[in-house]
Amino acid sequence: MCGICGELRFDGKQATAEHVQAMADVMAGRGPDGCGIFVQKGTALGHRRLKIIDLSDASHQPMVDPQLGLACVFNGIIYNYKELRRELEQQGYNFFSSGDTEVLLKAYHAWGEDCVQRFMGMFAFAVWERDSGRVLLGRDRLGIKPLYLADTQGGLLFASSLPALLATGSISKELDPVALHHYFSFHAVVPAPYTMLRGVRKLPPATLLRIEADGTRRQRVYWSPEFNCQEPDKGEEVWRDAVLAAMRTAVDRRMVADVPVGVLLSGGLDSSLVVGLLAEAGARDLNTFSIGFEAVDDEAGDEFRYSDIVAKRFGTVHHKISISSAEALGNLRACVRAMSEPMVSHDNIGFYLLSREVAKHLTVVQSGQGADEVFAGYHWYPPMMDSRDPVADYARLFCDRDHADYARLVEDSWLGEDASLEFIRNGFAASGADRAIDKALRMDALTMLVDDPVKRVDNMTMAWGLEARVPFLDHELVELAARIPAELKVRDGGKYILKEAARSVIPHEVIDRPKGYFPVPALKYLRGPFLDFVQEALRQPEARKRGIVRQNYLEELLRAPEEHITPLGGSKLWQVAVLELWLQEHRI
Repeated sequence: MCGICGELRFDGKQATAEHVQAMADVMAGRGPDGCGIFVQKGTALGHRRLKIIDLSDASHQPMVDPQLGLACVFNGIIYNYKELRRELEQQGYNFFSSGDTEVLLKAYHAWGEDCVQRFMGMFAFAVWERDSGRVLLGRDRLGIKPLYLADTQGGLLFASSLPALLATGSISKELDPVALHHYFSFHAVVPAPYTMLRGVRKLPPATLLRIEADGTRRQRVYWSPEFNCQEPDKGEEVWRDAVLAAMRTAVDRRMVADVPVGVLLSGGLDSSLVVGLLAEAGARDLNTFSIGFEAVDDEAGDEFRYSDIVAKRFGTVHHKISISSAEALGNLRACVRAMSEPMVSHDNIGFYLLSREVAKHLTVVQSGQGADEVFAGYHWYPPMMDSRDPVADYARLFCDRDHADYARLVEDSWLGEDASLEFIRNGFAASGADRAIDKALRMDALTMLVDDPVKRVDNMTMAWGLEARVPFLDHELVELAARIPAELKVRDGGKYILKEAARSVIPHEVIDRPKGYFPVPALKYLRGPFLDFVQEALRQPEARKRGIVRQNYLEELLRAPEEHITPLGGSKLWQVAVLELWLQEHRI
C-alpha cells in the first residue's frame, strides 16, 4: 500500500527532515500518490502513499491526532477496519477520515500494544506518543510487509526497504558473514533479524518493538501458532469443508478497497482457486493477468493453457503478457535494483515485468503465494513424514549446499560456523511442533515463506505501485492448516486437502495437472546472452576486489553452469551473480 520511514533521536538532538526525505524519495515506487513528512523534537516520520482505502486527503500520512497526542505512519491494510471503527465509535471515538490508518491510531489509543491482536491484515507501522516520546514499531504476523532498522550514532532509522536506509549515507555497508552463509546455503533465505549488511536489521514477523525516548527497547512476539494436530479424530470431510470456508473468508476479506481488485493468475491451483472463489462470490468483470517467457529446449516458459481454462470458465477479463528473452534480459538490472535484499528465485523477473503491466490497469491484486508452504505442496515434505533425523534430512532436501561446499565457494575470511544448519537445529528444537513434518512446515511457513516468496512479491509489485494481497497468508487460515494432520496435506503429491476443497470450485484439469512453477527457463539454463550478461557482471573490477567467492570455484561455474544446479533446481552461477549484481546496483 505504501512506504514508511523515520528517524528517532535518543541523544537530545533534533531529528531532521533530510534523512527522512532521502528515504522517502527512494521509495517513490511504493507510494506514487503522495509524500508526507512530520518532524517534532527527536522524531521524524515519512510516508509514501498509494491510494487504495479512503482516496481523499483525509487519510494523508504521517497522520497526526493532536487530541490523542499520537502520530503514525502505516504500510499495508487492516481488512477489518470497518468493524473495528464501529467498536471504537461505540467507545466514544470520533473520526475525521474514512480509512484504516485512523483506525490503527485510535485502536492503539484504546487498547495499547494489544491492538495488533484485533487486526486482520498485513502491516508495518510506527506510532509515536507525543507526551512520552515513546515509539511502537510493529509488523504483521506473517511478515507480509517489511520493516528494516538501522542503529546510528545517537539514534535509529527505519524504512520499508533496505535501499531507503542506504540513501541516508549513515549506514555501514559491511557485509554480514552470517547472512552471507544463509544466502548461499539456506536457499537465499536470510531470516530476521539478519540482512546482508551488518548495519541493517529487520523486525521479525509478529513482533512489536517499543522504543522509549532514551532509546531503551523492549521487543516481544505477539503471535506463535501451534503446528500440532490437536483433533486427530476429525474426519477428512470436516477438514475439507473447514479449509474451503476459511478460503472463502480470506479471499472475501481481501476485496476490501475503494478501487478495483484483480488477480495474478498463474494457471496453478492456488491462484485459480482465488479466481474461482471470487467468481462464486459474484465478482464481475474480474481482471486476471498471466505472464509467459520463451521456452528453452523442451522446458516451457508459460502456463497459458491452464490460465486460459480458468479465465474462460469464469469469464474474466484476461490479460496474457508474453515477454521475449531480450526484454527479460534488458530488465534484469532494474529487477535486481528493486530488491531490498538479493533474491535468487528465477521468477523475480516474472513478477517484476508482470507488475509493470498490471499497474497500467489496477493498483490492487490478489495472488496465490503461500499455499505450498501452508498446505505442504513441495517435494521435500513427504520424505519428512517418517524422518528419524529431521535436521539432517531437511538440510539435505532444502539447502543449496552443505558447509563443505560453502567452504569451497567463499574465501577463508568469510568462513565461520555452519550458521544455516544451526538455525535449522534451533528452529526444529523449539516447542509447538512435535513431528518432523510439522517442524519443517513451521520452518517454511514462518521463515522461508517470509524471506523468499513473500518478500519477492512485495518488492516486485511495490516497485510499480501495485499492492499484492495474499489470501493463503490469512493468519486464521494458517492457524487452521497448522492443525490439520500432515497426512491430509502431503498425500498424492502434496496439498491434498486443499485440492479436495477446490474440486467444488475450479476445473479438475487445473487441480490434477503436474505441479508447475513460475517458469523462466533462461535463468535456469544460463546460455548465450544471459551467460554473457552474468560473465560481464562477475568480471567487473569491483567483483574481483570483494574477495567473497574463490576465483577457481567461480571459473568452474562459468565453464559449465548447467552442471551446477541446486537441489531445488536453481543455478549456482545465477546465485553468485545475483549477489554481485545487487551489490553493484546499490553501490555496496
